[in-house]
Amino acid sequence: MTQRQKGKLLLLQKILLSETDENHKLTGAELISKLAASGISCERKTIYDDIETLTLSGLDIVTEKIGHSNYYYVSSRYFQDEELLVLADAVASSKFLTRKKSDELIKKLQSLTSRYKGQRLRRSIYVGGRVKTYNEAIYYSINAIHDAIYKNQQITFRYTEYDIDKKKRYRHHGEVYQVSPYYLIWESDCYYLVCYCRKHEELCRYRVDRMIDVCVIEEKRKTLTIDEEELAKELRGTYNMYGGPRETITLEMSTKLINVVIDRFGDDIHIRRSGEDSFIVRLDVSISPTFWGWLFQFGSEARLLAPDWVIYEAQKKLLEISELYQDNQEGRNQL
Repeated sequence: MTQRQKGKLLLLQKILLSETDENHKLTGAELISKLAASGISCERKTIYDDIETLTLSGLDIVTEKIGHSNYYYVSSRYFQDEELLVLADAVASSKFLTRKKSDELIKKLQSLTSRYKGQRLRRSIYVGGRVKTYNEAIYYSINAIHDAIYKNQQITFRYTEYDIDKKKRYRHHGEVYQVSPYYLIWESDCYYLVCYCRKHEELCRYRVDRMIDVCVIEEKRKTLTIDEEELAKELRGTYNMYGGPRETITLEMSTKLINVVIDRFGDDIHIRRSGEDSFIVRLDVSISPTFWGWLFQFGSEARLLAPDWVIYEAQKKLLEISELYQDNQEGRNQL
């Protein structure tokens, strides 16, 4: 096959993939015209041969007879339309991707279908309370972390945070962190890294979108002990973001919260009815600020039954919160 013929086949395939679908079909004459517009001339018979060659190579081209003409279109592709729509929606609404990176990825997804259907992938997606990340480099940070985990190597980075003036600044004046990375977690639409921090000499979690200048270094990762490996796996859980002892708790909750509990912990948890409008559930959690935030949002519709020390901690925390509002007048005078 000559170089010119190879180029023609590639261009014809590109035209069919981009310009056709079940609602948009092209005749042989139209295909010849589009090839000619790119400087490639051919006859009707060679189009038939080229269509057959592309079909035999795996491209799903349908030939449809309408009147006296044959119409051609690509029927199926690697991704179904519904799959591409779901992927585009996930990319558009993802918090850890910047708007620029979301647009770039959706444009690439558009190339996986016809240009007509590709327009649907740019539909507007509204996600309440969703704030796009400010860190354009997160895309490359994630890649570097994956690379380090695969190669069993450590990484370095600097960590950022906001100050009271809402300005981004480096934590600890730009100190370089050196860690052994183990797990990447996508949680609450943010990426977190579970790693062993050399400075703190313990396992930690860091938000990847706050990590700057991530670099893979030659030093090998720390080999975790059996206990450390178990803790690292636990740190992948929702309620371990800020650490805290692991405990099995018993809650009594309103039946209206059953979906909330199953969505969070799965359907293999132990639940029994305790009243007409309530149930009792046992859960394994880490007693951390994230857990308290989850529990207290339900107000009087969720009550701790055991163990006693966790009940005592709940009472203490609720008292601390209550005391903030004891002298409401004094608080107003300070505003």
